[in-house]
Amino acid sequence: MRGDERIFKKRVERFQELLRENEIDGAVIRTLSSFIYFTGTKWLRPSLLIPAEGEPVVFVVKGEAELFKERSWIENVVEYQRVEDLMAGVVSWVHRNGMERVGLEFGVERDAYLIFLKIFERLNPTVEIVDVLDLTMSLRMIKDEWELENIRKAGKIARKGMKVAGEVIKPGVSELEIVAEITRELMLSGSEEPKVYVSTTPRAHAEPFRDLKVPENGVVTVVIGTDWNHYYANTARTFIVGEPGERVKKAMEVKMEAYKLALEETRVGAPINAVEKKIASLFKERGFGDAYIAGYTHGVGLLVEEPPIATIVVPQRATRVQENMVLTIIHPPLMIPEGAIKHEDTYIVKKDGLEKVT
Repeated sequence: MRGDERIFKKRVERFQELLRENEIDGAVIRTLSSFIYFTGTKWLRPSLLIPAEGEPVVFVVKGEAELFKERSWIENVVEYQRVEDLMAGVVSWVHRNGMERVGLEFGVERDAYLIFLKIFERLNPTVEIVDVLDLTMSLRMIKDEWELENIRKAGKIARKGMKVAGEVIKPGVSELEIVAEITRELMLSGSEEPKVYVSTTPRAHAEPFRDLKVPENGVVTVVIGTDWNHYYANTARTFIVGEPGERVKKAMEVKMEAYKLALEETRVGAPINAVEKKIASLFKERGFGDAYIAGYTHGVGLLVEEPPIATIVVPQRATRVQENMVLTIIHPPLMIPEGAIKHEDTYIVKKDGLEKVT
């Protein structure tokens, strides 16, 4: 398995403490990132059962148990052949252990399907279902040294990908072709599930199109997320092609000014929303207030974007920066007619400042 099993055992033990503190009898983990966090391995269609006390149980498809055990520290592994068997096994586990309050993560990741919740509710009408997403994320938001080292390695791979971007971006090349070349470099460098987005038009989040191509004069924005041992680093750059005009030049300058401001203000103890207000004021003063998309930072880890997700979850903008958080600065683009202007890097928060990863 990847990593010392003691790391993952300690995580489960701490999570069990949180379950007991919140009077929750056990949790059913179906989100892939939390499954990796506790088991130490990526496994599709994840089903991890963690009681408030006792050993966790993992359900895998028939024939997978031995390989799973080689890649995880968990010994109690149950195979199932039909989906009905999986649900029956979960229900049996809940009732066999006399559970009255069971935790599920109300997330939006793959395999955390709403249909699973609805079926679980129907089969367990007397069981109270509790959202434990805040509990798992409270653990995941602060990284240990093993996690940080993985993120640093992911950052090195991301740099390689951005170098390739600079080499392949030329007039007439499609967004899809650019993504293909970058992805090839990232995967050959060990990133197992890279995320690459390219925009040749004004789009904040750009899945690539084969029929959108680099203009003779314009901007191309590239966003890269690379993983190492399932931990991500996230970076973005805007490339100038030809002579796109003075507005682009000014936007690039103002973006870098905001980037430097964010680096100065993001420190241990600072509320994210306080930094956000200063950045928004700067853009307004420089004439780009209407172009700024709010939410200057988000966490990075087992997901490219995870709590604190100040970009899309407004209440999390009140979060205070803590040591060993991993954050992106500065996330949102300036949206101007010529394109999306971005400059984003991943940083590790330390007591004495920020450590740059990408």
